[in-house]
Amino acid sequence: MNTEVLEVKYGLPRDVKFCAKCVISNQRPASSVEFKHSRSKKHRTMNFDDRGVCDACRVAETKENIDWAEREEELLRLLEQYRSKDGSYDCIVPGSGGKDSVYAAHVLKYKYGMHPLTVTWAPMMYTDYGYQNFRNWIEIGGFDNLSFNQNGRVMKLLTRLSIENLLHPFQTFILGQKNIAPKLALKYEIPLIFYGESEGEYGNPIAETQTALRDRSYYTMNNLDEIYLGGVSIPELLEKHDVELVDLMAFLPPNHKEVERKKIDVHYLGYYLKWLPQEVYYYSVEHVNFKARPFRSQGTYSKYNSIDDKIDDLHYYTTYIKFGIGRATYDASQEIRNKHLTREEGVALVHKFDGEFPDRYFKEVMAYLDMNPERFLELCDQARSPHLWMKDGSEWKLKYRVS
Repeated sequence: MNTEVLEVKYGLPRDVKFCAKCVISNQRPASSVEFKHSRSKKHRTMNFDDRGVCDACRVAETKENIDWAEREEELLRLLEQYRSKDGSYDCIVPGSGGKDSVYAAHVLKYKYGMHPLTVTWAPMMYTDYGYQNFRNWIEIGGFDNLSFNQNGRVMKLLTRLSIENLLHPFQTFILGQKNIAPKLALKYEIPLIFYGESEGEYGNPIAETQTALRDRSYYTMNNLDEIYLGGVSIPELLEKHDVELVDLMAFLPPNHKEVERKKIDVHYLGYYLKWLPQEVYYYSVEHVNFKARPFRSQGTYSKYNSIDDKIDDLHYYTTYIKFGIGRATYDASQEIRNKHLTREEGVALVHKFDGEFPDRYFKEVMAYLDMNPERFLELCDQARSPHLWMKDGSEWKLKYRVS
């Protein structure tokens, strides 16, 4: 009898379970990034109820019982409270010209008469079609935009460290994307911020589906010694990596007390309007000529989700390595919840595409980061949790697959 107790990395649940409704597993982290994030950081993971249904599917269930006309009235009252009468900016919509930011900004301006300022934390390595979508957003859509272009040397450094220490190529982008809006809201005294979908749509904690204001990860900066970027503490970055504090400030959140004092109000538009990603995509195509990828995204079957940055595909591959959850799982789960796929169809797509290696931009990304491709592959093997992975000859295989 084998009594070996296998190591479980990242604080993941030892027993792997799959949602009874979609194809996600309980290995999915319930939050994408945190600042107090050391190399040993444990992830909060997706919750399942006593039916075996995940948090994200439960959110989808609640949407079926929402009075959306009443929610829109709630939105109208909120917008009337903030709408400027002199043509000045009255809200901020962060984004890079993907379908969600296109939809949010366009609806707020042209349907509800708001005056949004769009703000962009630029992708590290724009795809050609991603950059064209960004230009179409502000030129065809008709929006003013502030784009923040990061210190390239520091962006590369933090991304390399994130890969080395966390196998998380996207951490630096997520940090900037999350914090650019409240920072600019403070600077330009614009009192209202709109993100698109609630994070509860994807399985993050479902308590806050209306407002992001209570999520202190947007603002927490109380103790720099406890903040980690790329798995490295701020003091260590300053001491060992030839950077100054000013080089890191773009990646850090504003002081939450300042946000509260100036009464910056942060909301998810998806709380007020029924948010269906496929319909949002069609809307963005119609109104700003949004273009899907000219080919299928590697690791999945779709062409229009997360296509702005060449490092996107590598990010989803690393979630497959660490959690056994690849890009097709994310896409299929969402489309099952929105009734665009059956679970059986989702399972087939996951089996066909999940874990496909994203070689299209891989060498280019490695060269940009000054990283040896072989080193990246070594890190992938080191990051595999023994409770999820086994070696079959020279090939790695997941022990558990959705069925």
